[in-house]
Amino acid sequence: MLERYAARFSCVEVNSSFYRSHHPTTWTRWGAIVPDGFRFAVKVPRAITHERRLVGCSDLFARLLDETSGLGRKLAVLLVQLPPSFDYQSHVAEDFFLELTAATPARVVCEPRHPSWFETAPDRLLARLGIARVAADPARSPAAAIPGGWAGLSYRRLHGSPVIYRSPYGAERLAATRRCSRVSSGELSRRGVSSIILRRSRPLATHSRSASDCFRLMGRHANHKIARVRRLGPNTRLSCHSARHLTTERPSQ
Repeated sequence: MLERYAARFSCVEVNSSFYRSHHPTTWTRWGAIVPDGFRFAVKVPRAITHERRLVGCSDLFARLLDETSGLGRKLAVLLVQLPPSFDYQSHVAEDFFLELTAATPARVVCEPRHPSWFETAPDRLLARLGIARVAADPARSPAAAIPGGWAGLSYRRLHGSPVIYRSPYGAERLAATRRCSRVSSGELSRRGVSSIILRRSRPLATHSRSASDCFRLMGRHANHKIARVRRLGPNTRLSCHSARHLTTERPSQ
């Protein structure tokens, strides 16, 4: 399935790593069956973000980086999604992100959900540390819908709204997203990095709508690759992704 997906598309976000570890040989096999230019975004385990809440996590992200080492340069992004109750604490955030970015050449993106993260101080901290803030939909606040932090990477996670995982976006909303992407990518295009991700989950009836949304969204971006993938099982999910020039080069600080 991944081999077929990668033949048409350039990146994928691995969400299962948030819930459980994968054996190193699994990551190595995934890396081996995709083209050289294919890239992985890997969600950081919830043990780091939700249980230890970014404190004393050296052993956990060392384990993650060891497990995923078989991906090599194909590991492009580590996604740190914080719980809605996790308010901004400057010393905790700075210590964690400094240690994590020093441990990996992959880019790091953060999806905070507590309102305190969308103030000026945390945005400046993320920008200084080279951490891009995710633009999410549905957004818990207006600021959460806009990319923030380091301006060298735009990472969008679009899950469907107003009903998460179910609502189609439709042509009008997708046209607005395209316009926002062009505006936010003005500076990004000079640095050569941008990313957009659409995701859907159950029921299976939403799959065709998700694919249609993805094709509509990317209709004016001919240089993007596009595909759809279905993972069978109790948590069946369709993911449609697009990315441009996603690399593992360390951002200049």
